[in-house]
Amino acid sequence: MITSSANGKVKQVMNLMKKAKARNESGLFVTEGLRIFKEIPPELIESIFVSEGFLKEKEHKQLIDGMQYEVVTDEVFRVMSDTRTPQGILALVKQLTYAPEDLTRTGGPAFLMILENIQDPGNLGTIIRAGEGAGITGVLMNSTTADIYNPKVIRSTMGSVFRVPFAYTGDLTASILRLKDQGIRLYAAHLDGRNNYEKEDYTVDTGFLIGNEANGLTEDTARLAEAYIKIPMMGSVESLNAAVAASVLMFETARQRRA
Repeated sequence: MITSSANGKVKQVMNLMKKAKARNESGLFVTEGLRIFKEIPPELIESIFVSEGFLKEKEHKQLIDGMQYEVVTDEVFRVMSDTRTPQGILALVKQLTYAPEDLTRTGGPAFLMILENIQDPGNLGTIIRAGEGAGITGVLMNSTTADIYNPKVIRSTMGSVFRVPFAYTGDLTASILRLKDQGIRLYAAHLDGRNNYEKEDYTVDTGFLIGNEANGLTEDTARLAEAYIKIPMMGSVESLNAAVAASVLMFETARQRRA
């Protein structure tokens, strides 16, 4: 049993939680909580940590029966945890790797979310989770978008991170131009949108450009879109949160494709 927060394994967990550099160098990330633990593909699990209190529940012990795991005291687990009310289980998980073509390889039309400078981990996680529900084929992000392996992003995805292909690009413009060459029609969510979002046809290969929470898309990226679209607002509201706007567009696309 691990009884000290100075233990090397505990320090590794805390380092992976706090530092993107540590995650990138190790190829690992941290998941915490019962629900997401159940979503992890077994072959990706590197190691498991559970608290003493966690093992007091019969169903908890059954969940990890036959697996190797480290037991830590409740106090040490609270130090390791990134949440206010730890559930007593976390895992180190191998990072996923996708090729660019994985984002568009599908039996039907491509359906991409292309994110520029999204900074809030909760927004990124929500877009991925809502995207799975709407049927997106992948997420493309520029290198200054939040780290998908940040613990807050992972929690917000609620397991969707294991099922939605994603990739970062160091040259967003070049990546977008390649998508256009493949015949993917790109829309920019933009205050200068010509049409309301529901007026366009998203049943063909489609991608949405979603920009930074405070500043929106950069002009250079927005100009690459085939069309600007807008979500009409009532009252004094000018725009929506990035994740909410993305969700509106994704579920309109899902609606059209069902129809």
